[in-house]
Amino acid sequence: MKFIVSSTALLKQLQVAVDVIPSKVVLPILSYFLFEVENGKLTVSATDMEISIKTMMPVESREDGAIAVEAKKLVDLLKSFPEQPLTFSVNLETGLVGISHDTGSYQIQGENSEDFPKFPTVEGASSIMLPANIIAEAMNVTNFGIGTDEIRPAMTGLYTQLFENELRFVSTDGNKLVLYKRTDAKASKEDAFLLPRKVLNTLKLALPNSTQDIEIQYNRLNAHFTINNMVIVCRLIDERFPDYRAAFPLETKSRLKVARLELMGHIRRLNLIASKSTYQIKFSITGNNLKLNAEDLDYANKGEEQMTCEYEGNDMEIGFNGKFLSEMLNAMTSDEVEFHLTEFNRPGIIKPAEQLEGEEIQMLLMPIVVNFN
Repeated sequence: MKFIVSSTALLKQLQVAVDVIPSKVVLPILSYFLFEVENGKLTVSATDMEISIKTMMPVESREDGAIAVEAKKLVDLLKSFPEQPLTFSVNLETGLVGISHDTGSYQIQGENSEDFPKFPTVEGASSIMLPANIIAEAMNVTNFGIGTDEIRPAMTGLYTQLFENELRFVSTDGNKLVLYKRTDAKASKEDAFLLPRKVLNTLKLALPNSTQDIEIQYNRLNAHFTINNMVIVCRLIDERFPDYRAAFPLETKSRLKVARLELMGHIRRLNLIASKSTYQIKFSITGNNLKLNAEDLDYANKGEEQMTCEYEGNDMEIGFNGKFLSEMLNAMTSDEVEFHLTEFNRPGIIKPAEQLEGEEIQMLLMPIVVNFN
């Protein structure tokens, strides 16, 4: 098998695929790429058995064939080359892979392509077309809310709900919840699936920065994304997602409106003082004044900030995790944000004061019971 390919073009394709390669492998072959050349087209596959990726590109091919190549070693080698044509010469009997250019040559040991897992298919799939920018924005807004506790696997993914009049993307870890709606996109039927966190990182690398439509096929077990010359297939999380709608209070008594960037600055500084076990920041709201306090009792550290606000409701004191608040505020782009509050021990709803056309963001944060004056 022999083919010629641009070093930078090949590296660009492999940098997305190598993200799938697990750091610790049970099967050694999972640390390899599968290279397949047929009729002037190179197909490179990678998998960790949960996520599989296949990317295709044209090459100057003299012979067809297939070989498995150690992924990270090849990527590191390609990073060291300037832009130039590389000739790959593969001895299919010995598995030796030769890589040559104008001034040098290298040889690495490959493995039998037959040992590489078969690329998964999605049988009996439903499908939906979504603009790349909507998928990307949904991940940007919700990603920080996804849980990492493997004991609760239903919370370790992005819940995607399809409706005939809107789409919803939901993430939660039990302390915070993010709901992102798009009313400018819709599905042909009502459905839902739960995407694992890891595939979101792969999609971020692969998605074009445009409104280009991306086809998503899915069934009960897998989701299949077709992105230009790339196919990504992931195993869905087979768990029941919590009823997030029940977490939102039916009504709120108070509304606090503040400048987002100013509040972010205050919270960023107070997080440096707050207890590292809770990151507790106390909100004291009186009239149009918001006072923020943080304290670390173990080290006698204290901090206080004040800012003007717009407030409707009775005076209130409520505590929140400052680290979670920073993540929420950072995921928004509006100049001002609103806190919709009920009681000091009830969750607060945080949202942009002005929503962009076609989207709606709501974030729910559980309070921390205030334990200092």
